[in-house]
Amino acid sequence: MTIQAIDLILPVVGAATAGALIGAEREYRASPAGFRTHILVGLSSGLLMLAAVHQIHWLTDTPNDIVRIDPVRMAHGVLTGIGFLCGGVIFREGVTVRGLTTAASLWMTSALGVLFGVGFYVLAVGATIATLLVLAAADITERFLPQRRFSQLRIRYARDAGDTPGGFTALLAAHGIKHLAMSQSLQNEIYEISATIGGTTAAKEASLTSALRADPEVIGFDLDNR
Repeated sequence: MTIQAIDLILPVVGAATAGALIGAEREYRASPAGFRTHILVGLSSGLLMLAAVHQIHWLTDTPNDIVRIDPVRMAHGVLTGIGFLCGGVIFREGVTVRGLTTAASLWMTSALGVLFGVGFYVLAVGATIATLLVLAAADITERFLPQRRFSQLRIRYARDAGDTPGGFTALLAAHGIKHLAMSQSLQNEIYEISATIGGTTAAKEASLTSALRADPEVIGFDLDNR
């Protein structure tokens, strides 16, 4: 039983192409894993599944009637292993967790490589198109779907400032902003209050920053929204 060249070329080309298309979209959005990473993930998954499907050709000294081929075990190992790579692109930046979509795209690219490797070309091509449509729709969903906005606010006062925690809470309430968590620190002569705030909009934040700039007790402040 011989392997036809086309049986090896099509899965490899398909897996690499799917990874390239998805990786190009991620590269355009400056994601942690881009063009080359997605190609390598798709290609490696496809190659491993090809090796598992054609396992009988490894065992040249083993009688064919006792060889048991189980590509599912290889697929399980591939998708388990890719999870460690996906975890490496997820990181926290301020109050936001970034990289989840890229991790999901890497996982999907690996799954596509598996499908190409076992010869499910129609399903693999359809899933590639569906993945690209989902990623391309990100701008539309971000523009029209309601989203909760969180920011990190840090305000610095002098050591002998007045009712600072109460004033801080009242200030936020006056601008229709809620704080989810608050911490206080004192270093040298600087008293600082930090809080994660939610329910903000660009207009509310602009009004808040104007009030902070006009407050003589405020030495400085930072407002990060990512």
